[in-house]
Amino acid sequence: MKAGKDNILNIMFFLTPKGDVAYLYDTDTLRQALEKMENHRYSAIPIIGEKSGKYIGTVTEGDILWYIKETGDFSLYATEDVWLMEVKRSRDNQPVNANSDMEEMMEKVMNQNFVPVTDDNGRFIGIITRKDIILYLKAKMSAEEDALDTLKT
Repeated sequence: MKAGKDNILNIMFFLTPKGDVAYLYDTDTLRQALEKMENHRYSAIPIIGEKSGKYIGTVTEGDILWYIKETGDFSLYATEDVWLMEVKRSRDNQPVNANSDMEEMMEKVMNQNFVPVTDDNGRFIGIITRKDIILYLKAKMSAEEDALDTLKT
């Protein structure tokens, strides 16, 4: 993928910055996770260290459902006493470093809905969504089709 003629497209072009992303802290409760996921309509959400700012992992609706099944407690009030980090995560979304190349990012976004992006110290700085990549590629294809149509006329 190229942006312009000579510039290689940088993954930061696709970044949704941390300030625009819903995320959880490692000190949050399961209730806080449920409420944030419901409020934002997310099925998965990044977890970062409250003190370190580092990306820790991703909790999913499935992780929470398995936790509820295994504990047998379906009370919303009981979730106030459960630390988020007590919930076993099945698979964390793998992050990329902000300096990673497009190929590395594309390999990850093919297998997960979003790719967490970290700085050189592992601190969470935002996400890249699969949807944003698809929208970019769709727009690029449309522009190329329009250019070809213009050449034909």
